[in-house]
Amino acid sequence: MTHKEPTGDYNGFGPGWKATGLTPAEARRATDWVEAKIDRRALLVNKDRVEDIRERMWELEKDGEIVVHRIGDQHEPVVARTLYGWEKKIPTNSLWHHKSCGQCGNIPGYPSSILWLMNKFGIRYLDETDQTSCTAWNYHGSGIGNVVSLAAIFLRNFHQAYVSAQAQGLPVGTYYPLVHCGTSFGNYKEMRIYLMHSAELREQVRKILGKLGRLVDGKLLIPEEIVHYSEWLHVMRHRIREHQVVDCGNLRATIHPACHVYKMVPEDVIYDDTVMDGNRVAVSTGLMQTLGAQVIDYSTWYDCCGFGFRHIIGEREFTRSFAIDRKIKVAVDEARSDVMIGHDTGCITTLDKNQWIGRAVDKVYELPVMADCQFAALACGAHPYKLAQLHWHASPFETLLEKLGIDWQQAKAEFESYLKDVADGRFETLYDPKRAITSGPGFVRQQGDQAA
Repeated sequence: MTHKEPTGDYNGFGPGWKATGLTPAEARRATDWVEAKIDRRALLVNKDRVEDIRERMWELEKDGEIVVHRIGDQHEPVVARTLYGWEKKIPTNSLWHHKSCGQCGNIPGYPSSILWLMNKFGIRYLDETDQTSCTAWNYHGSGIGNVVSLAAIFLRNFHQAYVSAQAQGLPVGTYYPLVHCGTSFGNYKEMRIYLMHSAELREQVRKILGKLGRLVDGKLLIPEEIVHYSEWLHVMRHRIREHQVVDCGNLRATIHPACHVYKMVPEDVIYDDTVMDGNRVAVSTGLMQTLGAQVIDYSTWYDCCGFGFRHIIGEREFTRSFAIDRKIKVAVDEARSDVMIGHDTGCITTLDKNQWIGRAVDKVYELPVMADCQFAALACGAHPYKLAQLHWHASPFETLLEKLGIDWQQAKAEFESYLKDVADGRFETLYDPKRAITSGPGFVRQQGDQAA
């Protein structure tokens, strides 16, 4: 077979991608949105008030078209306020972990920190294996995915969360899904809107899920709320503060808010009058402030990290330059930041792992980058290697640990000793792996599951 090189002006994207031929002035106008301040005021001014999609959801349930997975008392919800002041229930207990493929593969300290915090607080949760990817890579990265596939996988995963407790002899709906990935979070919120407005889409998805046995009384199961782990951290931040053992008072922190978290379906995002005067998305910032760190503003706070899905595959030099020049360099030069905190898989990966490329062009701006849950775990005494797993990061973190009063050299020696135990088959787990299998031939019901 003869190999054909990609055609078009942007190799790898196909012949449909052509240079626009814009003048410099036209290009400037076309990209002004990159520097636009997308704070609360900008989202509210001169814009029509959007609908609360949950109102449409209740109507469809009343008409007998769908079933809603409600957040109940067993989930111990805390009410937060969104962009328009609407109430959003954030479940804090009896949670089903919707994990992230990028976290588990690239940043394992991300999910391990979440589980460690929940263990510390005695949170009931299920971390099972019966989950699929959200297909964001297909949709955003290649264009292969479509709305039907995204919507079907969204409801398939949330149906599994709904029925998962049956493996323990508990009622359906006992566990409520907590989404780790910001992209899944944004995609699922969009899919819920599309499903609520399109009878055609609902029927297409119903046929697919019917074949998979993923309907409830022949109806689609729709979640009352779609909840991101950073929202859980936000409403738990004062409880986290009660367990804090590390002084963060001399730390200068910058925040990178993820586009998929707060720019997609912005009306569903939490704002809090006690966080940046209610003018910035509250997650991550509120946590860092509660832990005592000084959160520093910087001019490119609103910018994307540069990941973008499509160009990280085909034009990754754009991603690298954007991450360094628009985010890392600014946070170092303007804010004199000690650490950059984020809440999404792709953002942490991009801002952390692309810093090495700056050395090739004499742009050395070293800045520790980690997720809010990793930092919260560190502040509560988690081991920087065994739990937060900072050694998986490309950006240097030793100076940050020293500023926090954490002896990283001793911690590293402890970790290296632990690795010898792991090699000999002696290892620790955050979660009983037998509880992760809730269906199929490998499942064996455990004694005491009925009372879990």
